Amino acid sequence: MSDKPALFDYWRSSASYRVRIALHLAGVDYDTVPVDLLAGSHKSEAHRHRNPQGLVSVLDIDGHRFTQSLAIIEYLDETRRLGLLPEDPARRAKARALAQAIAVDIHPVCNLNVVAHVNALVPGDRVKADWMVHFIRPGLEAFEVLLGGFERRPFCTGAQLGLADICLVPQIYNARRWGVVFDDLPRIAAVLRAAEAHPAVLAAFPMQH
Repeated sequence: MSDKPALFDYWRSSASYRVRIALHLAGVDYDTVPVDLLAGSHKSEAHRHRNPQGLVSVLDIDGHRFTQSLAIIEYLDETRRLGLLPEDPARRAKARALAQAIAVDIHPVCNLNVVAHVNALVPGDRVKADWMVHFIRPGLEAFEVLLGGFERRPFCTGAQLGLADICLVPQIYNARRWGVVFDDLPRIAAVLRAAEAHPAVLAAFPMQH
């Protein structure tokens, strides 16, 4: 591994999007190594050597190789002192629950591998769109309620961008892509106004390589 951090990344991947936000928030200068999921590059021997799960993102940094976006983000939080989680243990656990409500519950059933399998069983773009809406909309409704446990100021869990925001923004990108309606969720809408204007989020926005 070279001294400069390298992110093995797919531009539209929610997991990669999360990591890009955290890297920009930390001010880390890194190289992007595209992994084309549509072309099946994530299944290649070279990529499975990096990550036996055949997933993105993978981050080479500080002489280590990391997988799993939440683990990567928490490593950056701890080593770069980003303050992504509250100090109080109870609030910290609730903030993690917010992030995991998206990254652990919504995202896995809506990722490329799952949707490709659904489409193979029941072909058609309408089926894919219905699948996405079926899982994303209720997940966002629950997230909206969970947000009620935190004071609006103006991000999910406090006055600065946090772990929950880093998970929410990419999920909303996917929600918009699949036509999921969420304009009636005022807490999420308020958070998005602040989060989507943040420089680290703007710098990480998906752009096709």
